[in-house]
Amino acid sequence: MGAKYSVDIAKVRKIQNSINGAIFAGNKKALVGHYAGVIPFMGKKLAMHTDGVGTKVLLADELEKYDTVGIDAIAMNVNDIICIGARPLSGVDYLAVSKEDEYLISQIMKGLVKGAKESGITIVGGETAIMKDVIKGKNRPFDLAFTALGVVEKYITGSAIKYGDVLIGLESSGLHSNGYTLARKVLDSKKWGKKMLTPTKIYVKPVLEMIRKSRVHGLAHITGGAFSKLTRLNKKLGFFIDNPAKPAPIFNALWDAVGDEAHMYRTFNMGTGMVVTVPQSEESRILSIAKKHKVGARVIGSVIREKGVYLGDGTRLDYQL
Repeated sequence: MGAKYSVDIAKVRKIQNSINGAIFAGNKKALVGHYAGVIPFMGKKLAMHTDGVGTKVLLADELEKYDTVGIDAIAMNVNDIICIGARPLSGVDYLAVSKEDEYLISQIMKGLVKGAKESGITIVGGETAIMKDVIKGKNRPFDLAFTALGVVEKYITGSAIKYGDVLIGLESSGLHSNGYTLARKVLDSKKWGKKMLTPTKIYVKPVLEMIRKSRVHGLAHITGGAFSKLTRLNKKLGFFIDNPAKPAPIFNALWDAVGDEAHMYRTFNMGTGMVVTVPQSEESRILSIAKKHKVGARVIGSVIREKGVYLGDGTRLDYQL
């Protein structure tokens, strides 16, 4: 049932590969297919990323609750930027609305301000576009995107990952901002709407401390494509997830509707919003830092020699294109 309503990630990956091939042709220094673009600047490396909130905006409009999606917009960007070892600095937003709506804009700004404060960035500008012929919906329809800029403190690409490294999962706050094309179809918004609008957890502070105080070999933000995204870190080795987080009730409700374990772990974060890959000797240090920041954490698996991403029963999660 679930696959019928979800995005075809394999097809999306093929499109992304074609885009990367066109953009990065002839640029052998480009870091292709990772979480942020990197720009050399005055002896430093700057990281840049842009992302939106996806169809979660439709749920916000249905429930007429607009004050948290700004947090999501920032979280989706800063969480990606830290995956290459960069400290987020600033950003700009892009908000498209159907009409001049002071209430809607003020509510969205509340979330943006809160997200910026939590992630330690400044919002230095933005654009609000009134597009009556494009933005349509039930109540106060809109679309929201954000672009963030950061400075690389310790360049992390995943190339340092070694066989035997441990995968430490940092707990998610819920669905975050992915899988809503499917979730909106199979979950009752009256029952689950509030949980579905729980904002994406921002991992900037704990992860930056982990980077500074331990040997982090790789970082994966579990978003679109979920755990299949671990292949972004290292394509020469594999990732074995045999101790996943215990799913919150909302994931169990989705599972009942979808009925396919592999599809669930390819679509949703299943309780793990970020994966930190470190040597076994760093395990206790990472768990201690997570505890200090009041972020739940556990070892969810390890790095193996066989390429790909696998669940404990051997189910393969990554897409072989």
